[in-house]
Amino acid sequence: MKNSRIAADGLVLLGCGKMGSAMLAGWLGRGLPPSSVWVQDPFPSDWLKETGVHLNADLPERPAIVLVAVKPQMMAEALPTLRKMGNGHTLFVSVAAGTPIAFFETTLGAETPVVRAMPNTPAAISQGITAIVGNVHAGEKGLDEAEALLLAVGEVVRLSEEAQIDAVTGVSGSGPAYVFHMIEAMAAAGVSLGLPEAMALQLARATVAGAGALAMRSDEDPAQLRVNVTSPNGTTQAALEVLMDAQNGFPPLLKRAVAAAADRSRELANG
Repeated sequence: MKNSRIAADGLVLLGCGKMGSAMLAGWLGRGLPPSSVWVQDPFPSDWLKETGVHLNADLPERPAIVLVAVKPQMMAEALPTLRKMGNGHTLFVSVAAGTPIAFFETTLGAETPVVRAMPNTPAAISQGITAIVGNVHAGEKGLDEAEALLLAVGEVVRLSEEAQIDAVTGVSGSGPAYVFHMIEAMAAAGVSLGLPEAMALQLARATVAGAGALAMRSDEDPAQLRVNVTSPNGTTQAALEVLMDAQNGFPPLLKRAVAAAADRSRELANG
């Protein structure tokens, strides 16, 4: 990963749990020198200790980017320690759920460049998708820098306003859990019809993974892919008549689920 500003001024990673470690591994894998990275984490993993980054050392005064990956409940304690970096050229990129841009501006200074990001857990295998939005002080330049960082763990989309973060949380932020539960439910249904538990799980897991890969690689949209595997009056049509029921099927159920996650996201952001 080539970024002259990071090479010159450094990148600070505040918090290095699962998400922070996934991003750091992506950056290092793309060529970011460990000597350009400072990590602050109270409980560093053995892997982190062996990366060669500056670990829990004195931070540069004016790093190019600070990526905030601490847990939301630790934010009020951790962020004020970086106040001296605010209101300057340092870009703050946050992947902390439920923490609005306004909190950063209040804590670090009203003119601090801030980009808020919502990744999801497949970032751990560089298959995630992250939505980003920035304040006026970050501008397009800040969004470009944040996107370059986050591309190390998957795709990136840009939002037009911060309020859309709640919808993103409901769709992609929490979405992997919906898919995992679908795998559980498919496997349980197979067991109820007489399949061995291990085999049912293998079938369900591989089916969801394969369908997802096909959806990503195909030029056809999901609706057409569904049609392609649905023979008239066949087995798939029989199942879809249940799943696509307007009252009790997937559409109304997922709409309620996504809305519930988005509502909770708003509640957390509002304290």
